Amino acid sequence: MKWVSTRGASPPISFVDALFAGTAPDGGLYMPERLDALPPGTLDRLAGADVATIATTIGTHLLKDEISEAAMGALVREALGFPIPVVQITERTWVLELFHGPTMAFKDVGARVQARLLHHFTDGTPLTILVATSGDTGSAVAQAFHRVPDARVVVLYPEGKVSDVQEAQMASLGDNVTALAVQGTFDDCQRLVKQAFADDDLRQHVWLTPANSINLGRLLPQVFYYFVMACGGSTGPARQGGPIVSVPSGNFGNLTAGLIAKRIGLPIRHFVAATNVNDSVPVYLKSGHYEPRPSIATVANAMDVGAPSNFERVQSLYNSDLAALRKDVQGYAYGDARVVAEIASVHRRHGYVLDPHSAIAWLALQDALSQDPEAHGVFLTTAHQAKSREIVEPTIGQPVPLPPELADALSRPRTSISMPAEYSALERFLRS
Repeated sequence: MKWVSTRGASPPISFVDALFAGTAPDGGLYMPERLDALPPGTLDRLAGADVATIATTIGTHLLKDEISEAAMGALVREALGFPIPVVQITERTWVLELFHGPTMAFKDVGARVQARLLHHFTDGTPLTILVATSGDTGSAVAQAFHRVPDARVVVLYPEGKVSDVQEAQMASLGDNVTALAVQGTFDDCQRLVKQAFADDDLRQHVWLTPANSINLGRLLPQVFYYFVMACGGSTGPARQGGPIVSVPSGNFGNLTAGLIAKRIGLPIRHFVAATNVNDSVPVYLKSGHYEPRPSIATVANAMDVGAPSNFERVQSLYNSDLAALRKDVQGYAYGDARVVAEIASVHRRHGYVLDPHSAIAWLALQDALSQDPEAHGVFLTTAHQAKSREIVEPTIGQPVPLPPELADALSRPRTSISMPAEYSALERFLRS
């Protein structure tokens, strides 16, 4: 199968070429030329299966003719050795907990699988992994590629705009990992990374590969956990039929993966794109007018994205047909005061501790369920509460226990390089 650009002006290429390229020459993002439905009976066969079995089946289906089932199985068993549980909170609400990996964030799934896909297909040529992050992507990528042979990792994050834990996880590993603290916003970080990948002269000297969700190697593994939600031993959502699924959305890779899962056969009633006040997509879904804009800082910093890259993939999946997209996706957005109040309310009423990103997904799901009394729903928690403890602890009035993985990161000395939000500065560093 070939992989094509969302903009349609670049020739189709193989998955391996798309994996290492990241973006297409026309500036678009790669997608499969088609999405085939799963063979009949697949979901029944996966009922009650473990994470690795589900990931092997779905990964082999998505990458047919690119990698053998045996190779995919070995790869995901090494990458995904942690649980992805579904927990019931109310009669109609479940949560898919995606924060049980090494960096306590959902990005561990995509980053760890991507690292092993690159290692599987590489020929040993030195590779520079270049990624922009608004929070959890950088720590997940840094950990996933730490000490991987022939890989240099460069993480750009907005200086002073990530949490203490997030910065510690990115800037304390050393070895082959360098953290660049950009004097600007996440949008500046993302702009610089895009400029680097569009710089043909630079790429003749440095082999660059992106590691955020613009890269297929990061995006496609996120499809796996939607099937874990429905098949992996969680009888509640699966037994009651297709749920509403609420996805905390920043760069929109997570939602894109969910829509791919639905397209290949996962029963989903519909999705909710849940955002903070960086609400370009919810506004578009309501008004039909899409206008990316500079990001606004919020308590849910990993979602502070004013121009989400992966929304181009969403548009491509629906051929820019707004009516068709509206059938599958609703959009909701919430301000900081509402988010913080809901963290306190859910803890008081249900004993469950939400981080700000997950609180936004919870809020959106409750609003969606209020419009559909027959439905049930699942929302995604994308980071452990302790990663936002400076917000969560005063809100719930008690300390959030720090997992050993996070305590270890905070105890390590940090080394980051402050850099202006200018492409010339990044280019000099990458060439050095």
